[in-house]
Amino acid sequence: MRFLQVAFDGPGDCFLAGDHLGNIYVFSLNRNRFDLVQRTLQACTALAFHLHRKSEFLVALADYSVKCFDTDTKDLVSWMRGHESTITSISVHGSGRYAVTTSSDTAQLWDLDTFQRKRKLNVRQSVGIQKVFFLPLSNTILSCFKDNSIFAWESDTLTCKYQLPAPEAGPHFQYKAFAITRDGRMLAAGGKSNNLHLWCLSSKQLFRIMQMPSAVRSVRQLEFLPDNFDGGSSQVLGVLGQDGIMRFINIQTCKLVFDIGSHDDGIVTSSISPNGRHIASVMENGSINLYSIQALTKEVNKPPPPLVKVVDLTKDKDSTANKSGATSEKVNVSAGRPCRPWKSKQEVVKTKYLQPDETNGSDNKENELSCGISKQRLRSILKGFGEYPAKYSASSAFSSLTDKGTHPQYTLLHQEYPLKSRKLLRVLQRTLSTLAHWSAIFGEAKYLPLLAFPFVKLFQNNQLICFEVVATVITNWCQHWFEYFPNPPINILGMVENVLAHHDKELLQHFVKYDVTSQVYAWPLLETLFSEVLTREEWLKLFDNVFSNPPSFLLMAVVSYLLCSHSPLLHCNQKEDFEYFFHHRNNLDISAMIRETYHVMESTPTEIHPQKLLSDFVPLTKGQYPIFNKYPEFIVDYQSQERERIRQEELEYLRERQISHEMEVEAIRRRAEDEAWYQQQELLRGAEQQRRQLLIEEEQRLLQQRQRLTAVKRELKMKELQLLEAARKRFMKYQQDQRKMELRRLDDEIERKMSLREREAATVVQDVEIRQMELEAQRRFYEQQLAKELESESQDVRGELDTNRKKAELEEQMFWRLMETETDLKDKKLLEESLAQAERLCSETEWKLQALQKQKQEDAQRGKHYEDAADLAESIKEQEKQLRDVIQELEARKWAEVSSRRAHLETERLTQSATDAERRKFLQSRMVQEVQPQDVLQETESEYSDRLYELHVDSPDQNSAADDKEAPSKPQNICLNDVSASSSSTHFSLDRGRENLESKERALMSEVRELRQKLASQARRKYHAPQHPGTQWT
Repeated sequence: MRFLQVAFDGPGDCFLAGDHLGNIYVFSLNRNRFDLVQRTLQACTALAFHLHRKSEFLVALADYSVKCFDTDTKDLVSWMRGHESTITSISVHGSGRYAVTTSSDTAQLWDLDTFQRKRKLNVRQSVGIQKVFFLPLSNTILSCFKDNSIFAWESDTLTCKYQLPAPEAGPHFQYKAFAITRDGRMLAAGGKSNNLHLWCLSSKQLFRIMQMPSAVRSVRQLEFLPDNFDGGSSQVLGVLGQDGIMRFINIQTCKLVFDIGSHDDGIVTSSISPNGRHIASVMENGSINLYSIQALTKEVNKPPPPLVKVVDLTKDKDSTANKSGATSEKVNVSAGRPCRPWKSKQEVVKTKYLQPDETNGSDNKENELSCGISKQRLRSILKGFGEYPAKYSASSAFSSLTDKGTHPQYTLLHQEYPLKSRKLLRVLQRTLSTLAHWSAIFGEAKYLPLLAFPFVKLFQNNQLICFEVVATVITNWCQHWFEYFPNPPINILGMVENVLAHHDKELLQHFVKYDVTSQVYAWPLLETLFSEVLTREEWLKLFDNVFSNPPSFLLMAVVSYLLCSHSPLLHCNQKEDFEYFFHHRNNLDISAMIRETYHVMESTPTEIHPQKLLSDFVPLTKGQYPIFNKYPEFIVDYQSQERERIRQEELEYLRERQISHEMEVEAIRRRAEDEAWYQQQELLRGAEQQRRQLLIEEEQRLLQQRQRLTAVKRELKMKELQLLEAARKRFMKYQQDQRKMELRRLDDEIERKMSLREREAATVVQDVEIRQMELEAQRRFYEQQLAKELESESQDVRGELDTNRKKAELEEQMFWRLMETETDLKDKKLLEESLAQAERLCSETEWKLQALQKQKQEDAQRGKHYEDAADLAESIKEQEKQLRDVIQELEARKWAEVSSRRAHLETERLTQSATDAERRKFLQSRMVQEVQPQDVLQETESEYSDRLYELHVDSPDQNSAADDKEAPSKPQNICLNDVSASSSSTHFSLDRGRENLESKERALMSEVRELRQKLASQARRKYHAPQHPGTQWT
């Protein structure tokens, strides 16, 4: 976990901390605990925790949005968008109702009641914004830009109030950090330098430049240290340098008070609690260190040691005190920084848990007089200086009375008391409203603004102190003032009159003589607390003495004022003069008056002394203010009721007056509408008559125009006819030109087509010549192939003839062997030779069968190849289809002729087989009947004859069937007869040269047939059938 931002709440008892994961924690210093209040899932860039609703806080996220959450319910209250860059700071108005968010390019003002954006400050990109924030106790917004310009704006109207002059600090100096005192009078600015600029905002001048030590090269953050006794004008400034050390410096003496952080563990950012008790710092390692300001300033606030130390000489001279040399020694006191114990780097810093210290609980009472300066000390200061220094004013925590807003009784205060300073008027209005919310009597007392005005003017920059001072004055020095409300306090005025009668009877008789009562000479002084008759310095001096004495001192001051004005009052003889005297300033020595007041306090008898009837001083209670009900409640309640009734009647009267006014306005409007309608009708009638006259005149003009138009139309018709005739002639000429151009185009087209046909004819002639060359080459190739086939067929025929010849010889040998009469050994030999001969014949037959099977496989492969060639031939264009059909028909006739010839050959073979069978039957019928040899010979001859029959019967059938099947797809015939097999790319017309091509093909085919016939006749002559001589059997 690594924390990024930290922010205290208004009282300073809790603070928020946000880490880089978007978790927001709240730390309670009083309860010594912390709690996770929100998970935003984004790193926070700024925090604010002092809104008018105490449980709400603002957090700026990395997505350039601002969210408002509630720490009690942990709910999202609002989500504000509008920035386009990282939000660097959030400034909240003193009332907690407005906030200013700042980024580098814009600043936006938000209303925290409605969470709507009120205004937006845009600047040029080249300038940029450093920081925009509210001034304390005012409605002024201070904007600081990157060019070191500082402007002050009125938050209500956003008009520029003033601009601070640019500092003369050189081009490298640039403001980065700013801090403002609690009274809003002093601005501290620092940046990329070790110099600090202190501005006085009341005079708009740079009154001091402070130079930091050389170790500080730039300033990252500035914070004023609050002090409850400095009246808001903070004297100690915290400066966070680039080295991570935050140094606190007294801006009056320019002395270092204390510092926090170190080079090893530097500070990233810090936040100081508004009550000035704690400092929360985010360190570079992501942790949060919490410092006690009281502990840090403990040694600084210690009184210096005595210059002379008293030693008891009655003790032994060898004692430890004497050995240490602590005799009367003088020490020079320096005004520098007090020395503190040196810490080694190896010393481990122990983490202090957030737990309230029970032992020092009674010492940490900053607002109690017992812990500060004693009453005796205050009185001695008062006797020595005549007044108290400004830094010893008292203050306490402010309550929630201001959240109730402006009291209805004081909404129109500016009408009754028109002040020039709007700020002073607002502070007076808020203070009076707070008093009225505290007790109802203060909303009814008409003189309360006069009584509170001097304190408001004195403490206008600190409304909390102002309210509590006024409340303290009312509860102590205004005792029994409201018992006779709404009349003046007759009992108090009676006390003043009794004291005056005792000390100056002559003056009292003078007042009685001219009918001047105590309501004339005493009540104006009391209800204004001498603010109308004394100057600021005189009033402050008087009330320093009033606050240091019992409550009766104020009444004695009234008597002493009368006694000191004895002579002027005796010269007044009209009541108006007396009234003027007690409402205006007079020539009076305030010191003499104060001395006279002390004299009257001491010399007044106890019987008539006001102290006898007035109570002693009682401070305001802590936490909540005391209940103030020392007034006639029924009168106040009755007046409140009457005032409410009157207000309701006024509202009703205003409502009725508004209704009557609206009705009157409506009646006037209707009357005006009626008059306007009548006037409009009159105007309409006049306009109608004028329009009728205009229509008559217009009709006459139209008639004349129609006549002129008719004449113009006639002329236009004639011109139109002339133009039509000219256009017709022009069109005829155009058509003639078009036809001439068409004829020329046709002539050109005919010439082009003739040239194209000539080029096509030449191309066709070239193609035909090429085709003839190809056919001639194919013819020669097929002649060679036919010669090879005929050679193979002649070899087969020779083989068959050899086989027949051998078979005839075998038969002849068998016949003669049968005719011979040999021994059994010869028969056995004959049988063995016959068996060997049969085996040889069987092996030859098997070889032929294998050759036939191989030829079948080759034919099948050729057939597949022919099928692929046929598929390619099918893609030939439609123009050559007729020629292909003619060639296929011719080819079919040729193959039919081949099939018939093969069938004739097969018939001849069957006839020969039948002849062989008859001859075997003849031999078998004539053969000598012998048991073993004849059976074997018969079996051998039968097997031999069966194999021959299969060889001569099956082979021709298979060959003829294969030839019939493969005839349409033989490559030799296709290449010979099919013109589509040529690779010529030129497509010529079938109409031209068809007869020449057919005649050439017929001649070529006749030559092929003649060649085949010649080859067949040569084969027959060469391999003629053997002629055996006739054999006769006996």
